[in-house]
Amino acid sequence: MVESVTKRLSFLNRYLTIWIFLAMGLGILMGVAIPGLADILDSMSVGTTSIPIAIGLILMMYPPLAKVKYEELREITTQPSAKRMFTTSLALNYIVGPMLMFALAWIFLPDQPLYRIGLILTGVARCIAMVLVWNQLAEGDSEYAAILVALNSIFQIILYSFYAYFLITILSDVVSPGAGLAVDISIVSVAISVIIYLGIPFLGGIASRYYLRPMKGADWYDNRFMPVAGKISLLALLFTIVVMFSLRAQTIIDAPLDVVRIAIPLLFYFIIMFLLSFGLSMRFRFDYPHAATQSFTAASNNFELAIAVAVGVFGISSAVAFATVIGPLVEVPALISLVNLALYFRRKYYGKDGKLLSRTSET
Repeated sequence: MVESVTKRLSFLNRYLTIWIFLAMGLGILMGVAIPGLADILDSMSVGTTSIPIAIGLILMMYPPLAKVKYEELREITTQPSAKRMFTTSLALNYIVGPMLMFALAWIFLPDQPLYRIGLILTGVARCIAMVLVWNQLAEGDSEYAAILVALNSIFQIILYSFYAYFLITILSDVVSPGAGLAVDISIVSVAISVIIYLGIPFLGGIASRYYLRPMKGADWYDNRFMPVAGKISLLALLFTIVVMFSLRAQTIIDAPLDVVRIAIPLLFYFIIMFLLSFGLSMRFRFDYPHAATQSFTAASNNFELAIAVAVGVFGISSAVAFATVIGPLVEVPALISLVNLALYFRRKYYGKDGKLLSRTSET
């Protein structure tokens, strides 16, 4: 039974890029064709948390986290390149990424302060969710990804409120006097978002690794359970995409030019961050699994947190919330394309062992 399910779902895995674009189209079609669907989905929320999206994200994130070899995490921190890897990741996530999004927001949206704020909120929110799926698809290092999302979670609880206030209120006023806007974002609201979208699947993954695996045996867990769970993760990703696009279908139809204006700086952001991170990883001679993980962590954003903050502070119908919603709509097709680019880099620049080819360092 398990074998037949795995074989059937391998077709989904093989053509995932196509299914993602079809899911986006299906979501928009459903949102436009079914009257009141967006209102029904919006009603299925607790506070600023959408229950359907939360379920999809938790199911999507659990399998990658259940796959992590938690007992080997210590080995990563003792590798010769560990200090350089973590330093590079923290610099990309908490200096380069937010400042790049801030710059792009001002360059492309100088006349749209509320859209600009939405982009800034997105740039400050470092990824703790979908990056696990992109990393898995690109065959990055699961253990390193687990460490990075854990670090991002801690840093976001501590720094998000301060960073958002600094960029939106203080630095914006420096760029254009009078443009700064006071924002009040509590650490508690950030922590709740992190607990929902990361804490639940993280605990589930750890429990599975330490209790289910010993109980059922390593062979069953690694070769029967995890392959099927991995496919469920991809189905949950498609479900989440359909729900997201259904919720915002009318917005996309009603304001296509605004969507394009917000999407352009986001697209630049994803591409620049990915290429910069991968370039640095190659410069420092990180192996492919760590380079891929580093790059997707840097290029992705925690859109769930950005949307929750925007809705909580500015309201669900605000232009700020609208801008944050465009984030995942651009990130999904952009990051699945970057997965294919990462796999191309692996074929071109890395050996079968994942090590960077010596000729690459000479180019």
